Amino acid sequence: MSVGISLEELLTWNEQSAEFWKAHLDANPNLLELSCGIDGAPTVQELVRHIWGAELRWCERLAAVPETPREQIPAGPLEALYEIHHRAVAMFRELLTAPDNLWDDPYILKFDWIPSERRAVSRRKIAAHALIHSQRHWAQLATLVRNAGFPSNFFGDVLFANFS
Repeated sequence: MSVGISLEELLTWNEQSAEFWKAHLDANPNLLELSCGIDGAPTVQELVRHIWGAELRWCERLAAVPETPREQIPAGPLEALYEIHHRAVAMFRELLTAPDNLWDDPYILKFDWIPSERRAVSRRKIAAHALIHSQRHWAQLATLVRNAGFPSNFFGDVLFANFS
């Protein structure tokens, strides 16, 4: 038995949260136009675009395939954004079949805003970052919609994920 939480379990948690928010936003479409400001997104729809677009782009980096340019990530509707999430999940599932030793291989991040001494990270760390990045933003969204008077009843903590 492994003591840590696996990438597969993080992916399961990520999928559950995405499904929750897709259903919640489908049931409350006016929330998509709610003013946001999280990570510079002017609306909730733009935040969702950022969340699912980042998932896809991190997966593409890990898979060593060309990155989808940010401007090619659809702005909407929600269904098109959800398809981006599905593409990312499928790519993650494929990546998770890679040999274990691949996950510890270094990956060099090519972002100027990251200090050069911190740019070499494991693929495992990048995958965990991509999945936790989504969770962090879903939690921010839950606070935003609650403060706007539209509580979501989002149970996003890992304690409530469907794995033991």
